[in-house]
Amino acid sequence: MSSLTDIRFQPVDLDTIATAEGRVAIILPPEGKLDPAARRANRLTKGAVARLVESEQFEKAKPGQVISLAWPAGMAAEALDVLVLPRRADATQARKAGAALAKTVGTASLTLMAGSQVRAQEVAMGLTLRAYSFDAHKSADADPVGTVTIAHTKHDEVETAYAPLRAVAEGVHMTRDLVNEPANVLTTSEFADRLKEMEAIGLEVEVLEEDKLAELGMRTLLSVGQGSDSPSKVVVMHWKGGEKDAAPLALVGKGVVFDTGGISLKPAGGMEDMTMDMGGAGVVAGAMRALALRKAKANVVGLVGLVENMPSGNATRPGDVVKSMKGDTVEIINTDAEGRLVLCDVMWYAQDRFKPAGMIDLATLTGAIIIGLGHENAGVFSNDDALCNAFLKAAGNENEGAWRMPLGQAYDDQLKSRIADMKNVGGRPAGSITAAQFLQRFVKDDMPWIHLDIAGVASVKSDTDYAPKGATGWGVMALSRLVQDHFE
Repeated sequence: MSSLTDIRFQPVDLDTIATAEGRVAIILPPEGKLDPAARRANRLTKGAVARLVESEQFEKAKPGQVISLAWPAGMAAEALDVLVLPRRADATQARKAGAALAKTVGTASLTLMAGSQVRAQEVAMGLTLRAYSFDAHKSADADPVGTVTIAHTKHDEVETAYAPLRAVAEGVHMTRDLVNEPANVLTTSEFADRLKEMEAIGLEVEVLEEDKLAELGMRTLLSVGQGSDSPSKVVVMHWKGGEKDAAPLALVGKGVVFDTGGISLKPAGGMEDMTMDMGGAGVVAGAMRALALRKAKANVVGLVGLVENMPSGNATRPGDVVKSMKGDTVEIINTDAEGRLVLCDVMWYAQDRFKPAGMIDLATLTGAIIIGLGHENAGVFSNDDALCNAFLKAAGNENEGAWRMPLGQAYDDQLKSRIADMKNVGGRPAGSITAAQFLQRFVKDDMPWIHLDIAGVASVKSDTDYAPKGATGWGVMALSRLVQDHFE
């Protein structure tokens, strides 16, 4: 797994501004008032900081922006980075500032003179989130990454506040690693093995193999993977941090490690991106890691269906009818609408076995959600206003875009089949909604449920606030926040 930035906390010692190597950062509020560290840096650089404050560049600088002064006189550092941030910044401003600092610093060592900044732990969180690269398959040795030292007047309190945030960041990094991995490396077996390793941090992990899945009646899930040489699996991860008999929150993830579309073969152009079609399972894995590392006082069970959708002489055909674990029959119109076939069996199993207090499924499910919401927001579908609003608030607090989408009988009617209980697609109109309607048919009447279509946010082609281009880790922070606010 990608290593996290080594961040250390120490008391403020102004003398280190002159002697620290690598880069030194100070924090200035938009009004330009110099704190003790900034005044010391200004004196060492013979007034350079004061001249910057009076400049048009500083006047136009936005909160979170970094202005760098290269090779400052009077200092051993290669650069003095001036981070513009209000003294009482909110969490999002502070995290974006930390991310901007990480992007500026790169692999150099950094000494951040945080003074009495009240959101210093959030600055550290943003720095940790952005300081990520996936280079496991590059033959050249990566540049060594320097340490980050944060000097603060209350360094012990900041370090304590940062610890649970670091746990969440580690979960985000795990999700990114999983989503970025090529499919010849992250096979269904390798995926299951990596999840099994999380027993070392306190999770109970169980791997259900194909014979057990067949015994349980998970025929729709098995139908997706039957064209592949890789065995289909379901992995159950259980975190028991809450009251002994309290019902858990269930997180269910789609884990299609590679999606060719099956017999309904996708076009060749862009098919290489389908290594990320296990993004929902990746988020569930990262969220479970975060909850375990921060010792969440809640019961949460994570379930992922791991399959590979390949064409072969044994693959499911368009027109086949398959019986689900629930007992409903599904006419397979399009084998490229496979994620819902994986999820429906795992969702039913989760409800039957664990009787959860609520259930959230995540999947890179439809291209239609990208047409509707782009790459800024995940689609949120729910049968329960309270749970949905709680999640939307959690996502908003973590600056992870999410937008509620409608459900309704007219959309559900598009799934009617002439020869089975339902079709697996409802045609082109409202494709993301009819996919959610399909899943809702496998949600019990009294079960609070959210479906998150993360096709547009799981992996992107350009940098985001907290991540370089590629896998984002979207959802780990929001789910951890939801558990913290409503299930602990």
